[in-house]
Amino acid sequence: MKAILLTLAALTLMTGPARAQSGEPGAVIDALHQAAREADGAAYFALFTPEARFIGTDVTERWTVAEFEAYATPYFSRGQGWDYQVISRELSILPIECRCVAVFDEVLENAGYGTVRGSGVLRLTEVGWKIEQYVLSFAVPNEVARDVVAVIRAGEAAQP
Repeated sequence: MKAILLTLAALTLMTGPARAQSGEPGAVIDALHQAAREADGAAYFALFTPEARFIGTDVTERWTVAEFEAYATPYFSRGQGWDYQVISRELSILPIECRCVAVFDEVLENAGYGTVRGSGVLRLTEVGWKIEQYVLSFAVPNEVARDVVAVIRAGEAAQP
């Protein structure tokens, strides 16, 4: 009986959510960038959890996935995506028992914005790794940070 229980436990561990899902968290992020490049809205938004949020470069951009989809769909429908090339990425699956949460940060290159940073959280769901949160931010060199802050403050002061 003990041998049967041990065998069942081993099979459960081998076929449980963490093992049954195909793909790694990094592959999901790569697929996100590829779908954006190809303006494939269906593939892009399928990579997020329903509760996900996308945090953009503007302080007002804290979108639910539904809000971000409503914003981006007209662009994707015209074949207009966005292209962020990954320069480097650090990714860790958190050392919690379920091994079901991954965090990452990446340095990206974009033709219009130059060097930017992406960061976020992925969660292992019943259907695989999904993005729970993605944050896109400008990478500001320390040497020019005060100048950038001055421009931001001037812009904020000009707001009605």
